[in-house]
Amino acid sequence: MTGPSAAPDPTAAADRTLGRLLSDLSEQVSRLVRAEIELAKAEITGRAKQAGLGAGLLVAAGVLALYVLGALIATAILGLATVLPAWLAALIVTLVLILVTAVLGGIGAKQVQRANPPQPVRATEQARLTVEALKGAVSGGNH
Repeated sequence: MTGPSAAPDPTAAADRTLGRLLSDLSEQVSRLVRAEIELAKAEITGRAKQAGLGAGLLVAAGVLALYVLGALIATAILGLATVLPAWLAALIVTLVLILVTAVLGGIGAKQVQRANPPQPVRATEQARLTVEALKGAVSGGNH
């Protein structure tokens, strides 16, 4: 009686040809590679879902932060309205917001201007110097 628990027959293994053994090896390696690829796909999919959930939560936090900013502005207006007329309190808070917006916009514009043009100036200059040196070496070697 031969079953899965029976010991392998040594004569059966000896009867297998080298070609058959290489074929089996190729098949097993192919199965192993496919299994590894499937495992990698599953891992990447899981991580992508986790990253997507995190990104969604960050967007929700950003939206809520905008509501908090609005509430903070309203609180500032109402706080000033206790010592000033409401219209004047709203005007002061609005002017402060305009000033902050202008300063942040100016700083941002300077940063963008400093970054332009977005080309590697030093690397381009180094490449130009290298080309000139190579031309000099080639023309010097021809004489």
